[in-house]
Amino acid sequence: MSFYRKKLLIIILVSVVAVLSIGFFIFRPLNIYETTSIEPEGDNIQAVINQVDEKDEEVQSNATDISLDLKTAVEETLKIFTRTDVRITALGDSLTQGVGDETNNEGYIGVLNNYFDQTNTRVDIDNFGKRGNRTDQLLTRLTEEEAIIDSIEETDIVLITIGANDLMQVVKNNALNLNLDVFNEEEQAFETRLTEIIETINEYNPGAEVYLLGLFNPFLGYFDNVIALNEILTSWNQTGKGVIESYPNGHHIDVYDLFALKDISLLADDNFHPNQTGYRLIGARVYSHIKQTIEPLTTEMNSENESTESQ
Repeated sequence: MSFYRKKLLIIILVSVVAVLSIGFFIFRPLNIYETTSIEPEGDNIQAVINQVDEKDEEVQSNATDISLDLKTAVEETLKIFTRTDVRITALGDSLTQGVGDETNNEGYIGVLNNYFDQTNTRVDIDNFGKRGNRTDQLLTRLTEEEAIIDSIEETDIVLITIGANDLMQVVKNNALNLNLDVFNEEEQAFETRLTEIIETINEYNPGAEVYLLGLFNPFLGYFDNVIALNEILTSWNQTGKGVIESYPNGHHIDVYDLFALKDISLLADDNFHPNQTGYRLIGARVYSHIKQTIEPLTTEMNSENESTESQ
């Protein structure tokens, strides 16, 4: 939990206690059960009873109004301090999980949180990254994990990293007969599954903006002669870009060029996943893309708050 979110939690608790305390002293139940000052008129007991009943109804009605006012005050206080400007759902593989980040800061998701803290943007990011996830596994999770479904239904932005493990699966399954044909065949299956993933997300929430991060070559800055791998990754990236940008709410974020930088360490000790520096580059690139979605959301939220406060 970020320092900003911790501060919000403390403010929320203090505010709720303050509101409840004020409500107790102002609206304490002594007034609810005050006795009637009605004097009996002769022997007409029924008239007195009726008058007492009317008085009781009046007192109870006032008590109910007070209770509702107090409840509303608490709810409004909570809204002020727990309001989230932006909701983000992050899906995919180890890049979303942040594997390789030696600071254990959730990789590029942690970088995004830092940007949001610096700009005082209230954001709630649900990170469902899972190491080793392929497109078929992500599809299964999208239909079976209620937490993911609930998050997508309420989100403004979906971020996805997927595809690298599909490529790795091709290598594992065809280690003795590795050629371009097997990669091309799997690329078509990748396209089909990725389309199903985007379709499923849009079924849950057609209003969310969906961003697909491209694949990168971890060997690009070190082995210039791995031409075939470059061609394969370029083709798969073009396929992913074609799928996501075929939807009005779909966007592609290219990160391939970031890992072409030489003379700078961008990979973790496994020489495959990004290290903190690599994730900082990815996070900065992602933020530069999604802020075009975030800024209108925060502007709209601020306008709604100003309108509410002026009423």
